[in-house]
Amino acid sequence: MQSNQETNKENGSRIHPRAALITVIVLAAAALRVVPHPMNFAPIGALALFGGAYFSSKRAAVAVPLLSLIAGDIFTGFHPLIPYVYASFLVSVAIGFWLRRKKSAARIGGATVAGAIQFFLITNFALWASSIGSYPKNAGGLAACYIAGLPLFWNTLAGDAFYVALLFGGLALAEKRFPSLREPLAIESGQELAFR
Repeated sequence: MQSNQETNKENGSRIHPRAALITVIVLAAAALRVVPHPMNFAPIGALALFGGAYFSSKRAAVAVPLLSLIAGDIFTGFHPLIPYVYASFLVSVAIGFWLRRKKSAARIGGATVAGAIQFFLITNFALWASSIGSYPKNAGGLAACYIAGLPLFWNTLAGDAFYVALLFGGLALAEKRFPSLREPLAIESGQELAFR
C-alpha cells in the first residue's frame, strides 16, 4: 500500500492536461501581444479576465498574466503611463475573479465590456492628469481627452471581445472535445495548484 507522499510524488511527476492547456493558452495570448496589430487591439484585457477566471490561486492569477504583460513590454517598450495600464490590468483580473463561479456567455460578455470601459476610464484619466497630455487640467480638458480616446476605446473593446472569444471559447471547445480536460485539479495536502 502506497503512502500519500508516494502517491503525491507520482502525481506530481505528471502535468495535468488542464493545467498544461491553460498554460499554453496564457503563453500564446502573451506572445500575440508582440505581433503587429491595430492600436489597442491586443489580447491583454482578455488575458487578464481569463487569468482571473481560471487560476485558482489569486497570486498566480495576478502574477502569471502580469509577468506576460511585462515580458511583452520589454519588446514593445515602456512608457510613462505603464503604472496606470498595469493598475487597469489588475482591475480586469479582479473582474475575472467574478467569473469563477459561473462562466456563462452573458457574464463573460458583461465582464468583457466592463474590462474595456475601466481600461478606457483609467488610462484616459491618467493621460489627462499627467504632463504627457496637452489637455487643460479642467473638466473641459478631461472631456476632450475622453472624446479623443473614443476610437481607441472601440479598438480595445473589439480586441477584448475577439480574444475573450478565442481564450474562453477555445478552452470550452477543448473541454468538450477532450473530457479529461474537464477534470478539476486536485489540491494536494499543503499545496495549492494554480489552475481551476
